[in-house]
Amino acid sequence: MTRRVLLAKPRGYCAGVDRAVQTVELALERYGAPIYVRKQIVHNVHVVKTLEERGAVFVEETEEVPEGAIVVFSAHGVAPVVHDEAAGRSLRTIDATCPLVTKVHKEARRFAADDYDILLIGHEGHEEVIGTSGEAPEHIQLVDGPDDVAKLQVRDPEKVVWLSQTTLSVDETNATVEALRARFPKLVDPPSDDICYATQNRQVAVKEIAAESQLVIVVGSQNSSNSKRLVEVAKDHGAQASHLVDYAEQIDPAWLEGVDTVGLTSGASVPEELIEGVLARLAEFGFDTVEEVESVRERMVFALPHELRRDLRSA
Repeated sequence: MTRRVLLAKPRGYCAGVDRAVQTVELALERYGAPIYVRKQIVHNVHVVKTLEERGAVFVEETEEVPEGAIVVFSAHGVAPVVHDEAAGRSLRTIDATCPLVTKVHKEARRFAADDYDILLIGHEGHEEVIGTSGEAPEHIQLVDGPDDVAKLQVRDPEKVVWLSQTTLSVDETNATVEALRARFPKLVDPPSDDICYATQNRQVAVKEIAAESQLVIVVGSQNSSNSKRLVEVAKDHGAQASHLVDYAEQIDPAWLEGVDTVGLTSGASVPEELIEGVLARLAEFGFDTVEEVESVRERMVFALPHELRRDLRSA
């Protein structure tokens, strides 16, 4: 039996994650350790561990950072109150918020200024949702899927807009928007799609390989929203099974029994070395034919945070 791997492309790091990880790496080089990071810079166990070994210190709250120290804000964004807290502690801040998340923050502020009720589609407790909600808490209600729509109450059904977390399932978000529009026919769309290009591209790619795979393995961490969505999308589009793993060692040999085609992809916060480890592990079980399936080409690049660029230029 020929055993093969269908390797999705694009996969792994998106421009926002690459920017955020580079920000911490370059800050360590420029300023020296420790560099404090509020929350995980990106949702990946391996990346966080690697940066910790280089001198990054990850904290949950701003108050844990010593006064006057340097703190990096994660790619998921923070609420305005966090910036205020940092200023109150005289912290030097480097904002590594993904520019696509920043776009959603700006939309929230603009619609709030126009006195809209904002229906934010996203997962409760996710850092990105917390940050966006903090831009206009009196105007924003969270909608965690179509089942939440019936309980929503708005002041004026003709002044309602929806926004979304950037890392959601495109299909699930569309279903939620349809439910919202059925309830609020005058619902306003955001000026551009909030789900980020990388999330959409990786979902398109996994749909393509899932249709030909009995098993899809997604490399990513359990707290990574976009990685977990890839598992769901794979199951919904033809894969008999799909599993999320951080490392190759977590692959259960029982998953491979009777399987001749494995689809493989990774979330937007996963370095390529972890994919290489999984390919080596699969080769041990006879999956030594690898076919890369490219569904779309990515060329997006984001500039480093301006605070860091300024100091790098003056070094």
